[in-house]
Amino acid sequence: MLEELEKREDNERDEEIEEEDCEEEDCLEENPSRWISNGFPEKVIIVGGGPAGMASAIYAARAGLSPLVIAPSMGGQLQGKGVDVENYPGLHNFTGPAVIASMRAQAIQFGAVFEEDLVTRIDASSRPLKVYGNSTGSIEAHSIIVATGADSKWLGIPGEFELRGGGVSSCATCDGFLFSGKHVLVVGGGDTAMEDALVLARTSKKVTLIHRRDSFRASKVLADRVMNHPVIEIQWNTVLERIEGKSLPSPDNEVDEEDEIDLDDGSVSVDADKVVSGAVLKDALTGEQRKVDCDAVFVAIGHSPNTGFLDGVVEFDPDHKGYVKTAGYSSKTSVQGIYAAGDVSDAVYRQAITSAGSGAAAALDAERYLSEEGLGNEEAEMEAELLRELSEMNDASSSHSDVGYNAYEDVGGRVQGVRESFGAEM
Repeated sequence: MLEELEKREDNERDEEIEEEDCEEEDCLEENPSRWISNGFPEKVIIVGGGPAGMASAIYAARAGLSPLVIAPSMGGQLQGKGVDVENYPGLHNFTGPAVIASMRAQAIQFGAVFEEDLVTRIDASSRPLKVYGNSTGSIEAHSIIVATGADSKWLGIPGEFELRGGGVSSCATCDGFLFSGKHVLVVGGGDTAMEDALVLARTSKKVTLIHRRDSFRASKVLADRVMNHPVIEIQWNTVLERIEGKSLPSPDNEVDEEDEIDLDDGSVSVDADKVVSGAVLKDALTGEQRKVDCDAVFVAIGHSPNTGFLDGVVEFDPDHKGYVKTAGYSSKTSVQGIYAAGDVSDAVYRQAITSAGSGAAAALDAERYLSEEGLGNEEAEMEAELLRELSEMNDASSSHSDVGYNAYEDVGGRVQGVRESFGAEM
């Protein structure tokens, strides 16, 4: 027990030294949500900083689990969404980063802590579970919530990155309404592309579907609906070569609507105010190129769940490659104590609101598991044991002090030659 006390005192001294070494402003910024190991396994570690991860953190923190959230600072899809998020209930005129920042602040308020790192693997071969990060190394945990999301697949063509948020998108459900009454392009030939084209056709003036082959790989029902829709035009054997944009006029710098941005000169920043103005298409058979005017381009060629670090750890959905398989309507994976939330296990909806909902469910599942198994109480039990021992020591000391100290007893009783009055005073 004394060794444990000394170890914890040494850790506290080391932490004090680190705080003294860091700059004052940095310390003030990091302290409110800074993770510091207490030597015990974490009750719950949340991997991922998107809506699913933040909802898990809020629910777990409010349950007194003091969750540790491990995620890189760049965040996920919503974190990188510069345009307003208009389909999240209760929030409007908020950008993606602002939504995540608000969720993070709420989680911190209730006791969640954060570590900026990238998880590389999870070891479930023994208990407690172990989470390995690039810089943090191994961290033990009784439960883990995986909420690392899924990345959209992109074409990697000029203009695609530079105009993201200005008309280039991978989510028709999220951003389609912004282009009501306008001409939009959809790239792809699977179910996702069919669904996006049909969603956009409800509000857009015209939808042009670009597909590199002469037939769709999508389901026949969806493909037939797309091919028979009066608003949707299909460009077979066609590839998207380049997306072009124009600068938005500003009060200080008026730009002619016809002025195009040169996306090949390397001078365009993703932060510039710019929007899609057109695209260059190429015939896959003849190589002939042509330009079309449009207001937005939706890339619908699939998603890649960020689950590589779970290979060999949990079971994956056999019908959706890379997505974690969960049990029924729960967030439980094939490994006890590991839960999946958000796009890592959702190949259908992939929305911020559904991710947040599944994140809350995962926290509730983890809380129930910890309660049923009686896990995560080591620190409290250690403190209770220390207090009990200290109390026993105080009681023993108190009972001994009640008798008082008798110097005569140390020399075998009454001392000869000492006056009775002096003895009474003693």
